[in-house]
Amino acid sequence: MDNLRLSLKNSRTRLVLASMVLSTLLTATVLTMVYFTANRTISGETRSVVQAELTGLADEYERRGMIGLISAIDRRLPTAAERDALYLLTGRQGTKLAGNLTHWPEGITPGSGWVDLQLRKEDTDQYVPISAASVRLPGGERLLVGRDSLARQQFDRVLFRSVALALATALALSLLTGWLLTRLVFSRLKDIANTADNIVSGDLALRMPLRGTGDEFDQVAGTLNNMLDRIEELISNLRTTSNSIAHDLRSPLSRLRQRVESLAEPGKSDQDREIDMARATGEIDHLLRVLSQLTEISRAEAGLGREQFEPVKLLQLVGDVVELYEPVASDQNIRLEVVGNAKPIQGHRPLLSQALSNLLENAMRYAPPGTAITIEIQDDGDYALLSVRDRGPGVPESDLPRLQMPFVTLDPARTGRNAGLGLALVAAISHMHGGTFLARNRKPGLETTLKLSRNS
Repeated sequence: MDNLRLSLKNSRTRLVLASMVLSTLLTATVLTMVYFTANRTISGETRSVVQAELTGLADEYERRGMIGLISAIDRRLPTAAERDALYLLTGRQGTKLAGNLTHWPEGITPGSGWVDLQLRKEDTDQYVPISAASVRLPGGERLLVGRDSLARQQFDRVLFRSVALALATALALSLLTGWLLTRLVFSRLKDIANTADNIVSGDLALRMPLRGTGDEFDQVAGTLNNMLDRIEELISNLRTTSNSIAHDLRSPLSRLRQRVESLAEPGKSDQDREIDMARATGEIDHLLRVLSQLTEISRAEAGLGREQFEPVKLLQLVGDVVELYEPVASDQNIRLEVVGNAKPIQGHRPLLSQALSNLLENAMRYAPPGTAITIEIQDDGDYALLSVRDRGPGVPESDLPRLQMPFVTLDPARTGRNAGLGLALVAAISHMHGGTFLARNRKPGLETTLKLSRNS
């Protein structure tokens, strides 16, 4: 009993049993319908034939009288055995007048409808099962017409045995099919489970096996691999961010400590103290901005704020941001151009505006005076593309993948106020919208692109 309970707790056993039970029920239902339909059809045809023959003999009685009816029955008797036909005509007192049955069955009232009973045939002197109908003639005589149902009962038994054999075969085949299907399913699940165990053990480079069939298991494995790639990327960014925080915050904190210590130096004038106080405040503001940007990146990467998604018309959003930056660009003798359009997307309007602002500020930092910065919007299947291109010097090809990493800045003239978090925030916002951040050199200039999913 314990072994049986353990087996039933096994998913493979339960699936095999479920498959077997469902297949058996389905087969049994179909075969039962076939069995009863065949019986009903044969019985209906027999009744129709008997009723037609009974009506015909009654008509013969009306046209030609008793002599004509007896003659009609006598003409049918020679072929009655081949047709399993039974006839009996008796007088008012029950005396047999014609037919191949010995006597009128007891308890049968003429005109009482279709009956099944046992009667003795005259030619074989054996009791046989018959199905019959009867009428009382206008002269008081009784007429019974029926069919020997022994052959039909034998057919029923053969049909029943065939149905039982088919059901047993279906049961065996469903058991075999269930076992093969569960073996196929669980072999794929076992591959995924083994790989997952190895990943949990620390081998984060492993990925779920793909068989290249494109079936549902390959689709699930592909989705899990994408998830693992994303987790690996997040872990890598976390490590980089942790190291960068420790490195990049050390300098402003050291400067802040110096400013605070200098405030306590004796003999310092009030004007010098005000200067040190302003510098200390600037360091604190810088630290607050860095922490604020890190918080925004973390929230975007975690997908917080998705509940605020709304339909966003990118052309309108770009127009609002460009209007805000045009005065600054004009002061630098830089033109802002907007080209293209795209269908609306579901997105976080403030974050998308922030991402475009970061891209514009980055482009304006390197765009030469007298050139244009092009903001292009276009559809790309299920995605919308929002690109910003300057005509500056671009970046080395080897540094392109690093642009979206936190605390990465390629500006050798970095003053310490640029923490290198702007493009990292843009990348996080693109991930939040089911897309990616792309950067490439256009010679001249650098083009940065937000690829935003329309189904995020």
